[in-house]
Parts: sequence; C-alpha cells; structure tokens
Amino acid sequence: MSVEVEKIKSGLLSKDSSLWPAGNVSPNRLGWLEVIREMAKEAKSLKSWADSIEQEQIVLLGMGGSSLGPLVLASFAELFQSSNGRKLFVLDTTSPQTVANAPIENSFVLVSSKSGTTLEPNALFSHAKSRLTDTKRYAFITDPNTQLAKIGEELGVNRIFSNRPDIGGRYSVLSYFGLVPAVLLGYDVEELCELAGETDIDEAIELGAAAGQAALEGKNKLTIKVPESQRTLGLWIEQLIAESTGKHGLGCVPVPTSDDERGEDRFNIELELNSSAELARQFYRLELATAVIGHVLNIDPFDEPNVAESKANTNNVLSQLPIEEIESATPADLKGFLQENVKQGDYISLQAYLPYGSEAKLEVLRQQLRDQNGNIAVTAGYGPRFLHSTGQLHKGGPNQVVAVQIVENSPQQGVIIPDEKYDFATLISAQSIGDYQSLENHGRRVLRISVDDISELL
Repeated sequence: MSVEVEKIKSGLLSKDSSLWPAGNVSPNRLGWLEVIREMAKEAKSLKSWADSIEQEQIVLLGMGGSSLGPLVLASFAELFQSSNGRKLFVLDTTSPQTVANAPIENSFVLVSSKSGTTLEPNALFSHAKSRLTDTKRYAFITDPNTQLAKIGEELGVNRIFSNRPDIGGRYSVLSYFGLVPAVLLGYDVEELCELAGETDIDEAIELGAAAGQAALEGKNKLTIKVPESQRTLGLWIEQLIAESTGKHGLGCVPVPTSDDERGEDRFNIELELNSSAELARQFYRLELATAVIGHVLNIDPFDEPNVAESKANTNNVLSQLPIEEIESATPADLKGFLQENVKQGDYISLQAYLPYGSEAKLEVLRQQLRDQNGNIAVTAGYGPRFLHSTGQLHKGGPNQVVAVQIVENSPQQGVIIPDEKYDFATLISAQSIGDYQSLENHGRRVLRISVDDISELL
C-alpha cells in the first residue's frame, strides 16, 4: 500500500475532515462509514417487521438518494430471482401520467425523505393519501424530529424509521433508506452488511484516486459500463458521483452505458455483478471511491450547493399562477443546435421531463447523438429526478454541458395534489422551467424541446 493510500485510509476511517477543503460538511456527513454495523444488529427486528406486512406490492415515494438505491435493489432482486415475491415500484417523478398509473391503492407505501421537507415526496404523499386512506399501510423513513416524522406520529402510521442524521441522501443506501426496501424484498440485511464490511478499502481508495487524478488531467468523463440488465446500478453510480464531485467548475461526468465507450477524455469503470447480494460491496466501494475523488479534486463531496437553486426557481414559478410558459423549440431544431454548440471536450445531457416508459427510446437517442457527434459523452435522465443528483454537476461542474431539455406538449391534467393550488402537470412544468432558468443563469448552453413522444427526436 502506498503512503498516500495509507494516509487517506487512516483519515477516512477516523473521520478526519481535513481530507477535504476548509469549511466542508463532512463532520455531519460521515455516518455511512459505520452505519452497516448498526444495521447488522437490527437485521432480525427488520425482518420480523417486514414479515408483518401483508401487501405484495410496495410503492416508494422519494427522490434522489432516497429512491435510486431502492430502485437498484428491486431490479437486481428481479434479475437474480432473489425476491420473496414482492414487487417494489419506485415513484420518484412528478409526471402526472406516471403518478396516476402508480399502483398505490393495493400497496404498502414507503415515504422516504431525509429532510422531511422535500417538495416531491411531500406532494406524492399528499396525493397518495387521497387514494389510500389507511395510515397503517404507510411507513416513513426520515431523519429524527423532522416535520415528516411529526406527521407520521399524528397519523399513527405503521412505522417511522429514524435514520442517522449524519448521512447524506446519496450515501444512504446501506442505512434505513436502502435496507428497509431491501428487507421488504426479501434481502438478508445481515448478509448485506457483512458483505459491505468485507470491501477492499485499499482498492476503493485507489479507484477514487485514479478517477480523480484522471479528471485533473482532462479525462473527466467517467464511463460506467454495466450490462443492460444491470442498468439501474449505473444510474445509482451516476447520481452518487455527479452530485458529489460536480462543483466549483470541477467534477467527474459519469456516463452509464452498456457499450464500450472510450475516448481521450474518458476514464473507464466496468462492472458486472453475479448476484443481488454483491450490491452491498459495490455500494460501499463506490461511496469510498467518491469521497476520495473529492479529496483529489479538493472539493467537498458531501455538500450540494447548486441543488437548491432549481428548487427556489420552481417555487418562484409556482408563486405566480397560472404559470407563464417559456418558448420551446421543435424536434427539427435539435441537429442545428448541437452543430452550433458542441465543442471538443463537451458532453450532451438529455433531460427528459416525460412519463416513465421512455427508457428504451431515450437510450436509442443517447446512442445516436453519441455516434453523430464524434463519440461524445452523452447522458440521459428523467426530470425532475436528476434535479436532486446530476443537476448539481450540470450547474456546478465544468462548463462542458450542452443540455437538451425534453418536455411534453400536453401532460395529463387533473392529477391532484390536495391542499395545493396546482396539479402535477403544473408542478412538473414549473420544475422544468425553473431548471431551465438555473442552467441559463450559469451560462450553460440549453435547448428546450416540446414533443408528443420522444420518438420524434429519433
């Protein structure tokens, strides 16, 4: 082991905040390093609780770090046929069509929010209550003493899981935020924690150091190659690295793909897991590596200074109802916009404010734009999901993003948010407008396109 790796390892395990710049938030964000030991002790009681839940369908309401980890766990349980038969539907969107189609009435509902004040899960919970009134079919996962926890106590929900407050959302998959959904799906929580504890810490540090150094040398597009069947793991890694490292004009740009994408500006990571249980080791390994990237880039990998901007812009748009729409381009305008704006070293970000179900077409578009623009790095994600993760990179990272915002011409009207003056169609429109304004305010190149279907761009 090199002297530098030994130094970083010692600092990490002792929670030494001097690994990152002065004023960093690590003193309140390093609980993920040790939470697996606590969760292992709770494995039996968690299983006992999960066994008491009658429903075979689970719906999780959450955003960002609260939702993508469970999404991976659900897809891998299905892929490796390790589930106990339950299905997990992750609802981390404000798309009115997707919200309306969510199977809430026949499900057990998890509401996951670290702060308890995040707009989307609160709106989703308000909507869910209008469709499922039995409060014993809800459980909350949140930090201690949040407004959400107080609401849960007043309503008498089935269970309130009070998570360690010193864990940020994107580092929370091995805490209650990930392991409550996991145990409901039939995962052995004690086994997951044991496997995470067996992670080769030296190797994880070396990976992070190499990725960070590559970024400093111009190879800041981090290709994450996973099999198509394991694509959700790529999405989780993308949000972890993008939100953690994209700030102060620096950062790694993660590009999940199932193709062999290489280039002068690429650093490559390749993963293929052989079981669902292996996820635990990869979760912990990549959290460690990401913290080390922050050390190498001399940025704080635990804050998210630009995430709040789009939230504030959204609230501003919603304060002036009916909202004033902004002009959108047509699909025919995309080619010319990219020809005019894409330069060497850039990346294209497809930001789809569309109903879930467009994944295959979105991936085809991503590949087409990659191939048509000299093997450029192209990422694709759903809005508003990415506002809580990769959105930090687009605004705070290097000014290399060429953003293509894709919105619906006519989102489904009338999907209600009780006690609000707007519905989900208005909310997702306000979120896309707010983010467009935020990108423009940071001098980013951005095109807004309205479509009836994403196939119009193919």
